[in-house]
Order: sequence, then C-alpha cells, then structure tokens
Amino acid sequence: MTLQPLLDASPAIQVHAFAAMAAFALGFVQLAAPKGTLPHRTMGYLWVTLMIVICVTSFWIQDLRVWGPWSPIHLLSIFTLVTLPFAILHARRHRVSQHRNAMIMMFAGALLIAGLFTFVPGRIMHAVVLGN
Repeated sequence: MTLQPLLDASPAIQVHAFAAMAAFALGFVQLAAPKGTLPHRTMGYLWVTLMIVICVTSFWIQDLRVWGPWSPIHLLSIFTLVTLPFAILHARRHRVSQHRNAMIMMFAGALLIAGLFTFVPGRIMHAVVLGN
C-alpha cells in the first residue's frame, strides 16, 4: 500500500479522495453513535460538508468520459447535492425515519458502492491499495 499514486494525482482528485475517506469513516461513527445529540448534529454537519466537497470536486474529475466529459458518477453527485438539503430538512422537522433513510442511502450509494468502483484496475485507489 502506498499513497504515492494519490499524491501524484491532481489537486481535485486528492481533495476528493481524502474528503471521501474522511466522510466514510465519519459516516460509520454516525451510524453507530447515539442519535439526536449535539455531537451527532455537529458531526452530521461536518459529514454533509465533506459530501458537498466530494460532489463538487467530482466535476473536475473526468477520467471516465461517457457523455462528453461526464460519466454516470456525475449523476450520483447531482443526486447527492439535491438530496442533502432534504435530508437536513427532514432532521430539522423531526422526520427521523426520512432523515435516516436519506442519510443511509447517501452513505451506501455515494460512499460505499461508488467507493468500491474506485478499486477497479487502472484507477488510482487500486494503485494505492495494491501498488499497481
């Protein structure tokens, strides 16, 4: 395992990857920690900020070109940017079930599933983990 491929990447990729790793770790903490507490809300806003950073930086990452410079992953970024405010609104209006579902859906889809695709051969994270 070596961080060199990531450190050699563009700044957008570096910010995107490190924000995603932080959001992934923080997301696990959020899922396991008590809900409705001040630490949960504070870490939640940090997680939302990290997700915004991940989504915005994704638009400068254009390695997989399906539609011009864009790929299906960019649709996920748009979906996440649209869903985040609604998830926060659900929490503020005490719609716990809708808030939980939205957050779990974003964690699973935008971090877990999308993150797994970064480990396919030829991608930077594959080189980071396997050194190839």
